[in-house]
Amino acid sequence: MKYFKKLFFATLALLAVSSCKKLDQTPENKFTDLNFWTTSLNVNGALNNNYSLMYTSALYFFNDDMSDNAYSTNDPIASGSFNASTTKFLSDWTYYYSGINSCNLFLANVDQNKTLTADVIAGMKGEVRFIRAWHYFNLMKWWGDVPLITGVITPDQAKVIARSPRATVLNFVLTELEAAAAVLPSKDKYTAAQNGRITNGAALALEARVLLYEGNRMADVVTICEKLMNNQATYGSYALASDYGSLFSNATVNKTNTESMLSLQFVSGTAGRTWADDFDFAPISTGARVNSLAPTQELVNDYIMANGKPITDAASGYNENNPYVNRDPRLTATIVYDQYKWLNPDGTTQIIYIKPGSDPNKPPLNEYAIGNEAVSASGYYWRKYFDPNHLAGFVSGLNLHLIRWAEVLLDYAEAENSLGQMNATVWDKTIMVLRQRAGFTDPNALAYPGNNTDMVNIIRRERRTELAMEGTRTEDIRRYKLSETVLNGYAHGAKFGDPTVDNGYIRVQLRKFDPGKNYLWPIPQSEINLDNNLTQNPGY
Repeated sequence: MKYFKKLFFATLALLAVSSCKKLDQTPENKFTDLNFWTTSLNVNGALNNNYSLMYTSALYFFNDDMSDNAYSTNDPIASGSFNASTTKFLSDWTYYYSGINSCNLFLANVDQNKTLTADVIAGMKGEVRFIRAWHYFNLMKWWGDVPLITGVITPDQAKVIARSPRATVLNFVLTELEAAAAVLPSKDKYTAAQNGRITNGAALALEARVLLYEGNRMADVVTICEKLMNNQATYGSYALASDYGSLFSNATVNKTNTESMLSLQFVSGTAGRTWADDFDFAPISTGARVNSLAPTQELVNDYIMANGKPITDAASGYNENNPYVNRDPRLTATIVYDQYKWLNPDGTTQIIYIKPGSDPNKPPLNEYAIGNEAVSASGYYWRKYFDPNHLAGFVSGLNLHLIRWAEVLLDYAEAENSLGQMNATVWDKTIMVLRQRAGFTDPNALAYPGNNTDMVNIIRRERRTELAMEGTRTEDIRRYKLSETVLNGYAHGAKFGDPTVDNGYIRVQLRKFDPGKNYLWPIPQSEINLDNNLTQNPGY
């Protein structure tokens, strides 16, 4: 964490140089384009700047509200009420290309530095190439064909650049990640002060995610995952942390654990980089402000029973009138439901009353109420990522995990199963250990269920509940081509609604998804207005 405690947001705009010889001389008392990169402090600051531009807490958390995991009061995408002028598209497009521009500036200029060793500069380049690949993966994921810019360009050049084929962008991303993995050290080679820097293991893990999302490269996914699983002396000694909930709420475990492969680094205090989104996620009685991101009933339903069976199985023991008992322990670590026992930072507990009319305390702060926009619209709140040491306004310094070892295991299980190679050995290395770590003890939940079961949905359900609130569900339903199913119709909340409508489950939001166009986002209209060579995606 020390590496990120003093982020230096470097100004990289190059100054105009006059043709007058006297004015061409480099001033000794300030930095210019002629000497900025020769100063190692500036190079490190520019590198840190690229890290800080990689992702934000809003992009991380609010990915889920475009899926069947969550509902947000501020998102028009899940409801289908958007067009090419919707603000989010321009905001995200601009964010990613700003990050790419910063990376391109770094890569174009860092070799001017002659005081850092060649190995150090090569490693820095590897980190920045990873970050640039991350940006392009996100652009490709949402928009398909996008302009591929690999060097510093002028404003005039930016106005005439065309979209590159998605296949070209994909090849670039994979090539960059391979190059980064070849020069970056493993996490075990970094010092404690460098904790959080990108590693060769992270580069391979992101490559596995990219290939998994392609759907037709599963053999390559298996190869990469096996590299990580079988060559930890080379790629780092990763393992599941012992406690699931602590990864997201315990400051010590959150920042120093064996599981995190890539995290957004945050630091508590006014001088550090922080996030405060949980101010609008947690129950109101815990000090939160309002609820702007609510878990859905559809997500809650996918947490299996303690015996390993889904709640739809007649033999599962699920009781709709007592729905939260004997469930996957990750449900309680992730979602706050009615009668939830909330552990306060001071060690005391409080009961979270959400069912209308149930709270003995007045006024009832967390109860679901139609038309009350302050409380959860679904009757559920979030527990995951609650920081018990948060500052005023829920300001937190907890890291946000972008890639965990758990995801590598899930990637491996999915890829092996898609190739017809799922067996007890693969199960024991992946799903079984994930469930053991979660707190399952019933042998029926841990044992390999055999090849006659619906393994595709078992793995998908495991992925959904393990990674809930980590920003991957929207991407998963898109690559599964499930968006047209799960995003058409109502998203629901707890059973606090009209019993004659949807069996009493709250209708939270009517979703609309057009498979003919919505698997890609529209190119921002304002960008097309500036660049006649930019074309629009079909249907927009």
